[in-house]
Amino acid sequence: MPGERVVIIGAGIGGLSAAVDLCARGMDVTVVERCATAGGKLSEIRTDGVGIDSGPTVFTMRWVFDALFAAAGASLDDHLSVRRSETLARHSWPDGSTFDLFADLERSVEAVGDLAGAAEAKRFRDFSKRAALIYRVLEYPFIKKAKPSILGLTLDIGLHRPTDQWSIMPYRSMWSELGSYFRDPRLRQLFGRYATYCGASPFKSPATLMLIAHVEQQGVWLVDGGMQRIPEALAGLVGTLGGTIRYGETCARIVRDGGRAAAIELASGERIEADAIIVNADPAAVAAGCFGADASLAVDPTPSRTRSLSAMTFAFTAEDIAAPLVRHNLFFSPDYVAEFDALHAGRMPDIPTVYVCAQDRADGDGPPRTNGPERLFAIVNAPADGDAHTYSTEEIETCRSRTFRSMERCGVSLDPRPETMAITTPDAFERRFPATGGALYGRAGHGWDGAFRRPGARTRMPGLYLCGGATHPGAGVPMAALSGRSAASAVMADRASTQR
Repeated sequence: MPGERVVIIGAGIGGLSAAVDLCARGMDVTVVERCATAGGKLSEIRTDGVGIDSGPTVFTMRWVFDALFAAAGASLDDHLSVRRSETLARHSWPDGSTFDLFADLERSVEAVGDLAGAAEAKRFRDFSKRAALIYRVLEYPFIKKAKPSILGLTLDIGLHRPTDQWSIMPYRSMWSELGSYFRDPRLRQLFGRYATYCGASPFKSPATLMLIAHVEQQGVWLVDGGMQRIPEALAGLVGTLGGTIRYGETCARIVRDGGRAAAIELASGERIEADAIIVNADPAAVAAGCFGADASLAVDPTPSRTRSLSAMTFAFTAEDIAAPLVRHNLFFSPDYVAEFDALHAGRMPDIPTVYVCAQDRADGDGPPRTNGPERLFAIVNAPADGDAHTYSTEEIETCRSRTFRSMERCGVSLDPRPETMAITTPDAFERRFPATGGALYGRAGHGWDGAFRRPGARTRMPGLYLCGGATHPGAGVPMAALSGRSAASAVMADRASTQR
């Protein structure tokens, strides 16, 4: 088995993590990536002579990467410079109120008390305990499991643990459950936002997603130099371990031979033989035939109605910013119900909630760590309609105006340099990630069983595997890495079984 050939299509976080694991186990690994750089959705836009993080901007669950590097005989700290953030995020509302959430739980409890009173601070402490319990119950039987099932999850938790079974609350919506904890609508809105971390609506997703609050509480890390340094570090480790990454190469077709995946054909016509193939792309692209007719039969399609959210994003620079920004900033709309009613109906909201990453802010209220223009990245949720709708210049300008007006309502006025602004729409995301409509998180985890409908690593075609943020365990940088490791483990297990 050592030295057997594995081809990985896509150098996103999932594909790179799979490559690290397989190289460390002695496999002959080739990664083909159509772009000129690694990272996938974790990308960087260059404008005004600087690189701006324009994909995921929050780095959590550091232990996932510590374990990945350790399995390859390396150390994360030797390849990446990260610092734990003390301020998780700053939240602002149109009524003028502002609230900081901290890594130190007691500081957050005190801040909640200052914002909404002692009773709400007590309820926040209860909510935090509940979020931690949900995470503890699900960490092994769901997050770390290769492809959990409802029955398997029930058995893993244990029929004799009814309290733990009940704690995950898959049958109650996140929004409803938050209402049982918080009387202040601002706090309900704040923690409901965590559903959007995986492209879901707090009104349609299960209360289980409250665990994301605990994940952040356990640590948000600031990556020196920007998030793009993460795929660069992984790609460097792949090279050190003897793997090959071929940039600027497009896979045109996955070749099936003898009933199993046997090779890929590049757009250039070159054929690369393989004993196993891992696709680091949205499963919807595989099912739609983007990698050939044979591969399309191996994966179930993703109905458009089940897609996660897309986004409208704005990467830009600005000078002399007087606004009190931290690294991660939220500016909430005055009516969350109306905002998501529009998104559910396939429309851009009139007053969107805006997330802004101030990449040059370190932590707290310190000045930017730059003497020149600051780098900023703003994002608002959008429907995943990029394959059915092309956003016009007028629509883009309307959304841009609404986005910056929404921030102004919350007391923050930014003056972007128009010539440096790079705007990305759902149809632009569709062009980058075909067959998704611009959905950035795969299938939305709506309903009590939504999380179980994401595909796992194995497909119906022997020798063909999946990984990435649209596969189990879900969206986000650490989750994509876990999916890559799961795919690598499936390859090794299946090759061993075949040899036996």
